[in-house]
Amino acid sequence: MTSKARFPVSVEFFPPKTPEGADKLRKVRQELYALKPEYCSVTFGAGGSTQEGTFNAVREILAEGRAAASHISCIGASQATVREQLASLKAMGVKRLVTLRGDLPSGYGSGSEFQYASDLVRFIRAETGDDFHIEVAAYPEVHPQAKSPASDVQAFAAKVQAGADGAITQYFYNSDAYFRFVEETDALGVRVPIVPGIMPITSSTQLMRFSDACGAEIPRWIRLRLQSFGDDTASIKAFGLDVVTDLCEQLRAGGAPALHFYSMNQSAATLEICSRLALL
Repeated sequence: MTSKARFPVSVEFFPPKTPEGADKLRKVRQELYALKPEYCSVTFGAGGSTQEGTFNAVREILAEGRAAASHISCIGASQATVREQLASLKAMGVKRLVTLRGDLPSGYGSGSEFQYASDLVRFIRAETGDDFHIEVAAYPEVHPQAKSPASDVQAFAAKVQAGADGAITQYFYNSDAYFRFVEETDALGVRVPIVPGIMPITSSTQLMRFSDACGAEIPRWIRLRLQSFGDDTASIKAFGLDVVTDLCEQLRAGGAPALHFYSMNQSAATLEICSRLALL
């Protein structure tokens, strides 16, 4: 790929829980900055449980001279707490938010002043105008709690109508699901960039666990191949690189506007995939 039109990528991290994890993440970030990411996002724990860690990581990314996006979720949040978070992020110099409904923390009640992500997007827009570029989530394989595929697409449209500028998808391994979702939202007049979320495959057990929890489908042929490798980590990683690189090629060729990598605070797989895509 020539340098005349660099294909945009972004990278997601989660806030480390230990000093050792923070040191490791600093090293990983420096390695991934070779990709010249458009921005780096940092996840937000259930009910805001990682707020301090999230904001600390965001501060470090900004201090390293990179654009940072903070996740912000509405479960368990009040208008007052969100207002405080927005003020803190604005003071840091954050220009981009990833705005989600979020997951309920274990043992937590359902009380919240915001029921849906669209409510939170609308509130942020009312409070801050155009101070933030707002990304929301999209589910090409349908949100696990959606009543129907049609209602899920309508819920996505509602987030855009509330003021979202763009979207990042849940990860998937079937490009047809992504292209169909884009077609369906386009038919509703939704015209924001929908960026595919990319999950490198480095561990069978981790991938199965995550996918069962979030409703992402692992195609049968991928699942069976991963199972056939047993504990052969090298074969799992090699296969994963081939599968995900091919997926990214399909997405890029089909008109996806960018790629958003779920790094899991690791650099090797994302760097190798991007190297194969000539994005390094």
